[in-house]
Amino acid sequence: MFVDAESDRRFSGPATGDERSMLAGLLRDQRTTLELKCAGVDADLSRRSVEPSTLSLLGLVRHLADVERRWFRNVLAGQDAPPLFSSQDDPDGDFDGAAADPAVAAAAWQAWRGEVDFSERFAAEAPNLDIEGTDPWRGRVSLRWVLIHMIEEYARHNGHADLLRERIDGAKGL
Repeated sequence: MFVDAESDRRFSGPATGDERSMLAGLLRDQRTTLELKCAGVDADLSRRSVEPSTLSLLGLVRHLADVERRWFRNVLAGQDAPPLFSSQDDPDGDFDGAAADPAVAAAAWQAWRGEVDFSERFAAEAPNLDIEGTDPWRGRVSLRWVLIHMIEEYARHNGHADLLRERIDGAKGL
């Protein structure tokens, strides 16, 4: 197991209280879960799931950095912040560029942590959950919707991370 049930502290967010605290807590728990599932496999973070897929733990970190950036910086904050790892010319660059190189992994983690820091600050400082941004795909979206979407995004990819981690070293997650 990644961690035994008694010492698992991932799910520390509130289960009661105001909506913002609960949504932010659930998202933080999912982000912590990603870190846990990637812990201790630095040399194998880029290991692919199964051909022809380019899915890897490192690819997930890079992908989620771009997802955080898109929803919080671009859509909600209105910043002109292009993706860090993918592009229109290389839409799968987040996964395809996940190379077995410690510098690539370090850059991915640094980018992901920077985007998470921005996202957490933005959500905490927003006047309310009803603030909106415009996304070409979804149209008008609220901070509330983005937080819920991000919880879903991480939960789905954490399921992928479970399978990838088990392939790497046999560890199973909770």
